[in-house]
Amino acid sequence: MLKRTRSVFLLAPLFVAAAVVSSPMAHAQDKAITTFKVHHVIGLQAIQHNTKGQVTVSKDALTFTSGPTKSDLSIAGIEDVQTGADSQRIIGGTLGALTMFAPYGSGRFLSLFRSKIDTLTIEYRDPNGGLHGAIFTLPQGQASMLKSQLVAAGAKASPVPAPEAAKQ
Repeated sequence: MLKRTRSVFLLAPLFVAAAVVSSPMAHAQDKAITTFKVHHVIGLQAIQHNTKGQVTVSKDALTFTSGPTKSDLSIAGIEDVQTGADSQRIIGGTLGALTMFAPYGSGRFLSLFRSKIDTLTIEYRDPNGGLHGAIFTLPQGQASMLKSQLVAAGAKASPVPAPEAAKQ
């Protein structure tokens, strides 16, 4: 009886580990993100400035969707993709403007609290050959993943220049 109890306790962790490995969550983490939640700052035609939506990369197009509004960019028309890091105020909009009137300069102090974001800038040509640019902001760490998906789909991207301090 004692040997049977020991073997159950020894095998139980193996069954738990097998269940964790075969769970859908483990496989979901292995897949790359294909849809990104973004904030369109400016640049896409037929999309208003400062619109929140989703960007999806397929083999031949980058698609921005915000509710019923949709805009497609041809991957072949993308001439450059650049990423960057930035920050934005945590308290924004009307409430952020009203905090400026708080007494003793506390509104200015509140504007110092910032959250980090990534920026993605795309230079593209429309079907008529006109050069345009679009700027998106994403949560921190996602712009490089989106850029790599665009480059894998065939978009052109210039190499990142080395900083001056690294050259010296």
